[in-house]
Amino acid sequence: MRIKKLSELKNRSKKPKENESQPIAEPSSSDTELLKSVKDNLNAVKAELGDSADVVCREFAISVQEKFRLGLIYIDGLASEDSVQEFTMESIMHNHTKQLVHDDGAVNMFELIKNYSLAIGEIKEVTLLDDVILHVLSGDTALFIEGYQTCIIASTRGWGERAISEPQAQTVVRGPRDSFTETLRTNTALVRRRIKSPNLRMESQKIGKVTQTDVAIMYVKGIADKQVVKEVKSRLSKIDIDGILESGYIEELIQDEDYTPFPTIYNTERPDSVSAGLLEGRVAIFVDGTPFVLLVPALFIQFFQAAEDYYQRADISTLIRIIRYVAFFLALLTPSAYVALTTFHQEMLPFGLLVSIAAQREGVPFPAVIEALIMEVVFEILREAGIRLPRAVGSAISIVGALVLGEAAVQAGLVSPAMVIVVSITAISNFVSPAYDMAIAVRMLRFALMFLAATFGLFGIILGLILMILHLCSLRSFGIPYMTPMAPFVSSDQKDALIRRSLKKMNTRPKLISEQNVVRERSNDEN
Repeated sequence: MRIKKLSELKNRSKKPKENESQPIAEPSSSDTELLKSVKDNLNAVKAELGDSADVVCREFAISVQEKFRLGLIYIDGLASEDSVQEFTMESIMHNHTKQLVHDDGAVNMFELIKNYSLAIGEIKEVTLLDDVILHVLSGDTALFIEGYQTCIIASTRGWGERAISEPQAQTVVRGPRDSFTETLRTNTALVRRRIKSPNLRMESQKIGKVTQTDVAIMYVKGIADKQVVKEVKSRLSKIDIDGILESGYIEELIQDEDYTPFPTIYNTERPDSVSAGLLEGRVAIFVDGTPFVLLVPALFIQFFQAAEDYYQRADISTLIRIIRYVAFFLALLTPSAYVALTTFHQEMLPFGLLVSIAAQREGVPFPAVIEALIMEVVFEILREAGIRLPRAVGSAISIVGALVLGEAAVQAGLVSPAMVIVVSITAISNFVSPAYDMAIAVRMLRFALMFLAATFGLFGIILGLILMILHLCSLRSFGIPYMTPMAPFVSSDQKDALIRRSLKKMNTRPKLISEQNVVRERSNDEN
């Protein structure tokens, strides 16, 4: 009878209205309450889950007379069988058998089992069928008691997870070596381990009509801007999608500007970077199933700052940061500058260098821009091939391929040796960037500047740079200007922009990111 009612509700919900598309995996019993029968409740849950093979269902009694019948259900592989057996079933059936057998019925059996028989840390009470299914699919165990319409949810999540290891993309010479994993609670614990403050707040929600992915935001109350926190919550609540499989889904759905090569949301796999961002007033977004955490708002200068900058002395960090900015412009401008100088502005080159380049290009059948495009495209293909190939052979193939193809192309007269040097300098400079997203943006803009250089020479390069700077100044990240603290210029924030001053001088938080509790350290003169 119960299953029949559920099937009628499902069929009724499947009838779409006119001119309305049918939703995918729409819940069939959004407000269906549980029944008092254990058997009916178990059958209803199994029917909703399609009698899947990994659904484990057990019905049992806790007295010889079978006065009290119970039933539990969980997903094999998501729930920890040790927790189910030891802290749920064994706890009920053995530890308190005498107390339950001699119960005369006057005591509320639901409260007795919940308060005295379950030796597990976290339990919840639910009354709706959809809530039971959601908890079961999340790895919890549902416990039904005969005669009660309320179900006890025991936290028994225990799926296999990857151990905490070193960061793969954001490595450092000096600093912590732990990184996030694919488990949400492990990731939040790594941050709480570093920030032991009662003001560290975490709020979670489920996003994705089908996947029901756990997404959590974390911020420090009293430091993070209330408007930014409110905006993050608002954008997350407006997401209407079937599934969230990685933080990249969230990043693309909540970013300020869709049509820009520059990343406006920072992602990292380092817990220390997230902790530092929270202490500056940023908001972290955790997504279950991915080791990358999002930080908002993100600024342009943030993508040139590495975690290691704050673990070295200020002078060393400043030198390394300047090298990163130099490498950024080399990766962006080197091919286009070579094309412009060899095509339009030969008079700007020293005579000896001009003769050398002309002699090298004497047998090359292509103009400089075609030569540069060929080399850049081939190198991009080799780079992608090196990433996708197995690790055992990927790096060897990419290095050998670049050497062999470069040498063969020079000997065949297709490219000049100078172009090989230019492309090599460009590639090496691109790898200096500590943020992969910014490196991709440089790779995209490099081709646009090459076309401008081939058309207008150095004037085209200058025009492209002006357009790029105007575009950067127009970007926002959750209401914060992307080029802060350069445009608008904030003098107090220059201590951690192009250079890094000593920690004693960095006694205030970024002004536009954290408008309250700006002072993070008071100098000895102020005490």
